[in-house]
Amino acid sequence: MKGSRWFEDHITPDMVQLHRVEEMVYSGKTRFQSVEIIESGAFGRCLVLDGKIQSSEKDEFIYHEALVHPAMIAHPNPGSVFIAGGGEGATLREVLRHPSVKKAVMVDIDGEVIDLCRRHLPSWHQGSFDDPRLELHITDAKGYLESCRGNFDVIVLDLPEPLEEGPATTLHTREFYQLVEGKLGSEGVVSLQAGSASWGSCECFTAIVNTLNAVFPLVSPYTAHVPSYASMWGFAIASRNVSLLSPAGIDRRVASRIKDGLRFYDGLTHQRLFALPKNLRNAIEKEERVITEMEPLFIYKPSA
Repeated sequence: MKGSRWFEDHITPDMVQLHRVEEMVYSGKTRFQSVEIIESGAFGRCLVLDGKIQSSEKDEFIYHEALVHPAMIAHPNPGSVFIAGGGEGATLREVLRHPSVKKAVMVDIDGEVIDLCRRHLPSWHQGSFDDPRLELHITDAKGYLESCRGNFDVIVLDLPEPLEEGPATTLHTREFYQLVEGKLGSEGVVSLQAGSASWGSCECFTAIVNTLNAVFPLVSPYTAHVPSYASMWGFAIASRNVSLLSPAGIDRRVASRIKDGLRFYDGLTHQRLFALPKNLRNAIEKEERVITEMEPLFIYKPSA
């Protein structure tokens, strides 16, 4: 379209998704990463970190409900929750929808991103940063967990993908998952986003799942289609002993805990999320990599 501005979201080295930019709301760099907030024609406002869309106004509810609620609903009574990353505040928003939560500790290394999101993405956080149950720490998640006392019922890892020189490289490793496992309570559950689970680019997802399997007795990978990502997206929950509920059990817990209901997640959707196609199950079964600090995993990073 003549005269239009376009944002190129590089999905893989061989595939790009174009977004028409109606307005460049913000563009700059923090100590850790580049940040853009754009108003797109198809998905509304979008947060872009290091050249990759993190979430969009139109479909962020899919990503954030898929990330948070399978773990929160699986836990019988989540009272304390740790969130790593999640600068938009939408992960925090979903966690705080559970009235049993008495304390939510959110740790993000990039306070500048949080400030930008608070200012420019109000429909994401919906005031959750002002909730008295929140403890917000601007620091490294690994360092915080190493020094903090006590355990958490649910840990949510809403971290950027492991881009080379990115802020989350050491947080997608066996060592970090071992640290997380040690900070879970007796019925604790961890959930995380695990990268693309599409047919042509699932290497990050399968490697993360295999690394979780090296640490946790119970690991359940799942996927959701997030349209602004142009792909199926991978997630996983892991625990020592917490099993997934039946669809009817999930619906009962959602109805009893979430006052206004959810837009995406329920018992029927849960069945779809965890029913992986055969090719993806085979890819996970064949995966041998375990991600470590000595042998980290890097995914494709768009050139500046």
